[in-house]
Amino acid sequence: MAETSAVEQLMQQIADEYESLSRQLKVIAKHVEQHKASLMLDKISDLAAACDVQPSAIVRFAQRFGFSGYSEMQDVFRAEYAGQSGAAPTYQQRIRKIIATRDDKLHVGDMTREFIDASRAGLAELSAGLDDGQLEAAVTLLQKADNIYVVGVRRAFPVASYIAYALQNTNKRVHLVSGMGGMYRQQIRSVRERDVVIAISFAPYGKETLYCARVGHHQRAKLLVITDSKLSPLARSADAMLTVAEGSAFAFRSLTSTICLCQALFIALAYKLELDIEETQDPGGYDD
Repeated sequence: MAETSAVEQLMQQIADEYESLSRQLKVIAKHVEQHKASLMLDKISDLAAACDVQPSAIVRFAQRFGFSGYSEMQDVFRAEYAGQSGAAPTYQQRIRKIIATRDDKLHVGDMTREFIDASRAGLAELSAGLDDGQLEAAVTLLQKADNIYVVGVRRAFPVASYIAYALQNTNKRVHLVSGMGGMYRQQIRSVRERDVVIAISFAPYGKETLYCARVGHHQRAKLLVITDSKLSPLARSADAMLTVAEGSAFAFRSLTSTICLCQALFIALAYKLELDIEETQDPGGYDD
């Protein structure tokens, strides 16, 4: 397992103390979490402008986490990111530059390739930022679960549907909390202590998913969170948390990385369960 880097340690400290921060410092924390790779180049005035705060607030933020000022905090990010190839930012910068500078109409093929590039960038970032410990914890939770409840709304709903489908290839009892007919309360109310709730949500975070996570936590079920930030409101009660930041193009975020992560999670669980997916017993078709 890879040693925890200085940036990862700092981000975990920020996540642990996030709820106690002032409103301004929370804004800075979210920006830092979402723009780690670019902080090594940002001047304090750039960061202050991006967060709509005074530079003195940036200094207070750095001091809150043990640094003498912004420059010392920035050195942590420079040390980690300066020597990297920067594949993901390069894709993002290229896509944004094309959109901003091109006057002629984009062809469908060009648009498709640019979106594929954005998805590839997201996959590269996912691979670089994987937390092996959290992955192991997630698989262990699912392995021990009596029942697995899966919830995700709006953009996260296709992901929830997929992982519920995949998990049904095991012998686990799996429940997709679809909310059909507005029945989120009714579908989640039977969750119990030996169960697991998989809550999938990205900013601005679905209230229905937050509700189901709260119910699971109240009922002492385990909570596996798939989200976009350690500062997500779901993080506070998570027993295991997997973070994924999707690539985007044309103001549209991909689901490629999230689906890939869920597929890998299922394969790891299947391996743990010693499940031979290709040799599961087939009871026949609907008309047999």
